[in-house]
Amino acid sequence: MPRQARLDAPGTLHHVMIRGIEGKSIFRDAWDRKDFVARLRDLAKQTGTRILAWSLLGNHVPFLFRVGPGEDMILQKKSRQKTAFPPLNPHF
Repeated sequence: MPRQARLDAPGTLHHVMIRGIEGKSIFRDAWDRKDFVARLRDLAKQTGTRILAWSLLGNHVPFLFRVGPGEDMILQKKSRQKTAFPPLNPHF
């Protein structure tokens, strides 16, 4: 049975996880981590999304977001993902 669509309304809490493909690392070094955090901060400000909790781990990053007023969840839109978080491997 497929899971139900995620509720996406202002003020909703979302637990989101990003993972490296095949369990591989998603950050190469400290600069990658800092760059990721800066991009995430900028995107959250643009959308009014609050990031309540997160942890940069080797092959995954769990988040807890609160969706801002009049916005969709920030990581849900593919057009934003590609510009805010380009893949480490340019072939993808």
